Amino acid sequence: MKPAPTADLTSQALDRFREVNGLFPETSHILEHKRQGKKVLGWLCTYVPEEIMHAAGVLPIRITGYSHEIKPDEGNAYLYVNNCSFSRSCLQLGLRGGYDFLDGIAGGSTCDCARRLMDLWHHYIATSFYHMITVPQKYSSKAHELYYEQITQFTQHLSEFTGIEITDASLSHSIQIYNESRELLRKLYDLRKANNPPITGSEIIEISNAGFRMPKETFNEYLKNLLTNIDTSRHAYSNSRARLMLTGSILGNHEFVESIEQLGGLVVTDDLCTSTRHWYDMIEVNQDESPLRAISRRYLNNFPCARMIPHDERLKRIRDLAQGFRVDGAISQIVHNCTPYTHELSFVTKMLEAQGIPVLSLDVEYGTASSGQIQTRVQAFLEMLEGKRR
Repeated sequence: MKPAPTADLTSQALDRFREVNGLFPETSHILEHKRQGKKVLGWLCTYVPEEIMHAAGVLPIRITGYSHEIKPDEGNAYLYVNNCSFSRSCLQLGLRGGYDFLDGIAGGSTCDCARRLMDLWHHYIATSFYHMITVPQKYSSKAHELYYEQITQFTQHLSEFTGIEITDASLSHSIQIYNESRELLRKLYDLRKANNPPITGSEIIEISNAGFRMPKETFNEYLKNLLTNIDTSRHAYSNSRARLMLTGSILGNHEFVESIEQLGGLVVTDDLCTSTRHWYDMIEVNQDESPLRAISRRYLNNFPCARMIPHDERLKRIRDLAQGFRVDGAISQIVHNCTPYTHELSFVTKMLEAQGIPVLSLDVEYGTASSGQIQTRVQAFLEMLEGKRR
């Protein structure tokens, strides 16, 4: 008979993800891939299909900035300060050699800050491969055709660079591996629907971060190990005061979420591009359809970024998450000068408040852990939520 999982085994399973993050940016998995003579490509934005890189034998690594807040002196020297601190943090880490292991970089034209980051990276941080994918802002048939053409060009360019033919068979294999990862992450997230979830929001951020820095096959094995050994009687924060949803800009520092949870706000779900939005939708290949066409459809139709129009689909997804995870309130954390999410905030706030879900808006710098002002505002927000329940 299989022994019951223990909290110790849960901690050991989580430590495997933490170990990867502790070695960032040059993880042992990346270095091993390089030692085997294989290529590593950085990707920026969730509209860049990882499956295509994987099918070419490439290890896709997400470009992020520092995992903590920094003073981006070098980033400021090349990017105006009205660019978001995420882009400046990424650039500074690249300029200082943090991504010297990369053979190339691929990005999507999703916002001005991302485009300027890609331009400067291409100019000052030379890599053998560089590709920018034009990403439409709409979901129309013409938009899908444009994006499919862009994905086809990316596939051809990558095949030429690696010298490896990217076939339907190799793409189908990659789809299977990445879909498995999505299934496992969904199972992990579903555990957070419990009254006392066995895993915290900050731990989820740590898991997601590790997934961007290692082969997906290994990440899947780590997830299976965690799901097997997680102690469902483990209460993440048994004295939680409110169930919260995180919304807004890119978020990489788990300590920011941990600081909220230490005050009693249990983060049970999110719509962040570094977690839920990244994995949410499966790739479904229809009969008589090429894998590349299915990849293209999924990535453009995936849980939308704030840049996409109309906003209806994104707002519906956020509302469904809030209802499905029974949240009491939402915290919007928007990186300073992140234009798409700043413009969207009023729509999200109005929609959630119509559902009886108050929203706390925080203007932060990328990588921030917390501050006295943030803690004071979160504390007041939690007190308001508690008073609302009485």
